[in-house]
Amino acid sequence: MPADGESERGSRVPAALRPRFSGRFRGGTAAAPGPDPVAVLETGVAVAAGLREPGGSPAAVDALRRLAGLCGADSVGLLRPGHPETWFGPRRSDGLALAGRAGPRRVSADGLTAVTLGEGPDPAVLVLGDGLAAPVVRRIAGFVTDALERAALADGAAEAEAARLRELRAQISPHFVYNALTTIASFVRSDPARARDLLETFADFIRHSLAARGDYTSLAGEFRSVEAYLTLARAVLGERLRVQVRVAPEVLPVPIPVLALQPLVENAVQHGVERSTGGGLVQVSGEAEGDVCVIAVEDDGPGMAPEHARAVLAGTAEGAGLALVNVDRRLRAVYGPEHGLVIETAPGAGTRIVLRVPRFQPGVLA
Repeated sequence: MPADGESERGSRVPAALRPRFSGRFRGGTAAAPGPDPVAVLETGVAVAAGLREPGGSPAAVDALRRLAGLCGADSVGLLRPGHPETWFGPRRSDGLALAGRAGPRRVSADGLTAVTLGEGPDPAVLVLGDGLAAPVVRRIAGFVTDALERAALADGAAEAEAARLRELRAQISPHFVYNALTTIASFVRSDPARARDLLETFADFIRHSLAARGDYTSLAGEFRSVEAYLTLARAVLGERLRVQVRVAPEVLPVPIPVLALQPLVENAVQHGVERSTGGGLVQVSGEAEGDVCVIAVEDDGPGMAPEHARAVLAGTAEGAGLALVNVDRRLRAVYGPEHGLVIETAPGAGTRIVLRVPRFQPGVLA
């Protein structure tokens, strides 16, 4: 029998070519099962998610720990511009010193390799320990680069979403607020109870529209804001505004972006009712169609040309439609391009705005 580490012909097998997990062989012939592919994929997903976290955070360090386990490295470090360093394993000082020498190409010393990720004047640097082969380093660097780029895109999309929400909150009509408060004031002496009720309704409306909160609410919460707005609008417009609200109970828990509905109702009141001499009717409905929640806001006002409606959603209509544009873009960003607003209108035929959102969407929680 050949000695350990020798081939059948008696020649010595280089140590680098020996199986790394020879201790897993049992009975001299059968090898232990390899790593579970599902577990490997789940680990990769966890690593990518952890790399989105702030540098140096426990989640980021755990991501590097998992990455070290995948590639068999004893140390992994990541240095990103504008972030504290993230390090897992020994030889941190040596690794950080080597990272400072990485330059545009990878450098290796004492079993450590530092490689720059991406291009630019101040790229991120990945440090790997345990003397990994160059092809392995390239694959790992590519994986980490892709994860960081995806994280940057996601962060940019989240910031854009937050900016649109801030803009929507800033677009609450000063004219409406002034008229609502003036109307409430007019009831203070003649009908104090109604003035108190309207003031509480106004507070609820402002709380929902302006308060710092998460990005999503339930459809029930959004409908409460709509009802508060319509109560105030009816106090201002009187009999000129007629309202019908119909919502199926099964869609009330559906989570939707905050202020996805109220700007549509305000648009119907301002452009459908206030512009009509005799006032008009605003109808708001919500119902389930399979796995989709269909919400519609309709008015019987003057309507508009379909070409103008398209320009409104495209953001090219002069002087109007900014709230609709923001709602449309937020819906598309959250649910996909097929879930934007649909405007059904024609001159003299009123306007109907429809939004369709999934009843269940990963990551969208009220």
